[in-house]
Amino acid sequence: MELDISDKSLPVYEALASEVRLNIIRLLADTPMNIRELAEALGLSSAIMTMHVKKLEKAALITTKMLPGRGGVQKVCSLAVDSIHITMPPHERDNRQFHQTEISVGHYTDVDIEPTCGLATVEKIIGEFDEPRYFLDSERVNAKILWFGRGHIEYKIPNFLLASQKPGELEITMELSSEAPSTNDNWPSDISFYLNDVKLGVWTSPGDFGDNRGKYTPSWWPDNINQYGLLKRLRVTPEGTYMDGNRISDVTLDEVVIAQKQWKFRIAVTEDAKHIGGVTLFGTGFGNYNQDIVFRLYYTNISGRLGLSKAE
Repeated sequence: MELDISDKSLPVYEALASEVRLNIIRLLADTPMNIRELAEALGLSSAIMTMHVKKLEKAALITTKMLPGRGGVQKVCSLAVDSIHITMPPHERDNRQFHQTEISVGHYTDVDIEPTCGLATVEKIIGEFDEPRYFLDSERVNAKILWFGRGHIEYKIPNFLLASQKPGELEITMELSSEAPSTNDNWPSDISFYLNDVKLGVWTSPGDFGDNRGKYTPSWWPDNINQYGLLKRLRVTPEGTYMDGNRISDVTLDEVVIAQKQWKFRIAVTEDAKHIGGVTLFGTGFGNYNQDIVFRLYYTNISGRLGLSKAE
């Protein structure tokens, strides 16, 4: 389950703000139980237990089914989620200036992938599922979502850094998940990232999410395939490379030759990965974050004064 700090996530936070409801979740993690069984396990009346169950059901943390039992119909409760991910608002940055470039998901310059795979615009699927040849279709430049089981996809990015500007940090943000048959929240995938042919590191995606529809996913998109990903923040600094603040390698800004006029950025699932679970890449019009792949190069000018941002 994907949460943030907006009002839409409040029912979940409210449901979790109770020792009784946390104990219900612990019990249901072992096995489905009916209202009477839960009430007896926690020493509560069935009426009080029904109130707590409704709160958890409203938050989509559990599901309930009416099934035949002794003496009539019984309400059986089951846990509905395996994990919860909370996306916090980005930290306020200082006043560093930057050049920003957003590359559309379909504007890749090199591809070598294996099924399962596919790509789509916000209006339709391009070609057929699980046919890599459609990744070379002329319409692929309009793609806003793509996925593959193994291989790589690569982008070229212009570098607008001036000779009078000193690079300080490269930040890359993108929405990603694994690629499972249908969807599977527990489908780990080791996704590798390369910049200018230098391996930056590996991030293990936990799954291919389908418990809720993506916030921006088009209404025509099927419910049983990739719905949304996680917004990942990859940073290459003079000290090393980080994913969401966690160090993933010792590769520095100097090692990737950041000052060259264009960069190559590759996303891959390699043959030797421990978890070969594919990649889904979400762009504008899909998923929970209405963006493509955003590159932001922070800089100062050589004289020490802050330069002007191309994004301004």
